[in-house]
Amino acid sequence: MNPLAKQLNETLTRDHPHVAEMLSGLGKAIYLPKLGILSQSAEAKQKANLYNATIGIATENGKPMHLDVIQETLSAYEPKDIYEYAPPGGKPELRTVWRDKMLVENPSVAGKSLSLPVVTNALTHGLSIVADLFADVGDAVIVPDKNWENYELTFNIRRGAEMVNYPLYNADNRFNSAGLRDALLAQKDRGKAIVLLNFPINPTGYTPGIEEGREIVAAIRDAAEAGINVVAVTDDAYFGLFFEDSLQESLFGQLSGLHDRVLAVKVDGATKEEYVWGFRVGFITFSGLTEASLSALEQKTIGIIRATISSGPHPSQTFILRALKSDKFQAQKEEKFNIMKGRANKVKQLLDSGKFGDVWTYYPFNSGYFMCLNLTVDAETVRQRLLNEYGVGTIALGSSDLRVAFSCIEEPDLEDLFDRIYKAVLDVKAGNA
Repeated sequence: MNPLAKQLNETLTRDHPHVAEMLSGLGKAIYLPKLGILSQSAEAKQKANLYNATIGIATENGKPMHLDVIQETLSAYEPKDIYEYAPPGGKPELRTVWRDKMLVENPSVAGKSLSLPVVTNALTHGLSIVADLFADVGDAVIVPDKNWENYELTFNIRRGAEMVNYPLYNADNRFNSAGLRDALLAQKDRGKAIVLLNFPINPTGYTPGIEEGREIVAAIRDAAEAGINVVAVTDDAYFGLFFEDSLQESLFGQLSGLHDRVLAVKVDGATKEEYVWGFRVGFITFSGLTEASLSALEQKTIGIIRATISSGPHPSQTFILRALKSDKFQAQKEEKFNIMKGRANKVKQLLDSGKFGDVWTYYPFNSGYFMCLNLTVDAETVRQRLLNEYGVGTIALGSSDLRVAFSCIEEPDLEDLFDRIYKAVLDVKAGNA
C-alpha cells in the first residue's frame, strides 16, 4: 500500500476506528499524490514568477489560449475563470460559498465539525464516490422499495454491494422508519450498512415530517448501538423544494456526530436546486469527525476524482459561483420555487377533486419534482398507450406505479395532462390498448 494511503488510514484508525472499518478496499488504497503533477503545478503557480512550464495548457499574451468563436459567447468572464483546469477538489471559493449556504439552510449543522465540500460532476458522481470509498462486494446498501434506479447501477453493478429494500410507506402512509430499522438491524452479522436517504424522494416526491425525521435518526442510532457501522448518506438532490409541512432541512445535521459508528455524508448540488441540470456541479461533504479525519476523507475523495475525471468542468463552477454571490440570487430562486409549488398544489387539487373516480390512488407527495400514481391496471401498458395515442410521456415503475414529473408541465396544462392519463387508463381497462 502506498505510504500516503497508509498514513490517511492510520489517521482515521487513530481518531475514528469504526469509520476506518467502513472503508472499502479501494477506499483504503486511494490517496492524493503529494508530489504529482498537480501538486508541483500548484507550487509553481505560487512561486514561478518568470516562466511556469508545468501544466498542460496553452497560453497567449499572459492568458489561457482560446478561440474567439467561443470567447465571444462568454465575454462576461475572464479566460482564467473558464479555460484553465479547475482544481480536482473544485474552485476553492465555490467550496467555501457552498458550505456557507449549507450552514444557512441547515441550522442543525451549526457547531458540527464539517469538511469543506468537494466539487463533484453532479450528484451521480458524488454517489459514485461514496460507493468507491465505502462499498465492497456483499456490503448492504439500504434503500426503500421505491427508489432511484441508478442506485443499483452505482452500488450493485459497479461495486458488487447488495441492495436491501424496505417498504417506503407504512400503513398510515408515513415514512416507514420501523422498516428502515428492521433492515438495518438485519445487518448485524455483516457489521456494516450503507443507508441512502433521498428526500424529497425520487420517484414519489415525499419528504418526511419532523417527527418522522427523528424516527429515522433513532433507527440509525439503534443500529449503531447494536454494533453496526453505518454510512448514512443524504442524497439531497431536490433539497429546498419543500412545499408543505415537512422537514425543511437535510437530516445530515442530525446525523452528524450521532454515534461513533455513524458517518454522515451529504451529497448535494446546484443541479436541481438551482435549475442548472446540464452544468453538472455537485458536492460531497463529511461531518462529525476530527479535523484530521475529515481531511483524510477529503484527500481520499479528491484522489478518486483525480483517478477518474481528473477535475470537474471549470466554466460551470464559475457560473454557479457568480450566481451564488449575486444579490439577485435569492429572489430569483424564490420565484421559481413558487412556480414549482403552484404546480404541485394544482396536481394535488386535481387528484383530490373526485374527477378521476377509482382508477388510481396516489402515493403521498409534498415536495420535489415528481409524484406517483398507483394504477389499477398495468403501468407499462398505460405508458405505451399514453405515448402512442395521447402524445404523453411518463415513467412506468413496476407493475402498477406511474411516475409523473409535474416539474416540467406548465400549471395550466396539468389538468389536460391528467385527463389524458385518465383516458389511457380507461382504455386499458376496457381492453383497447
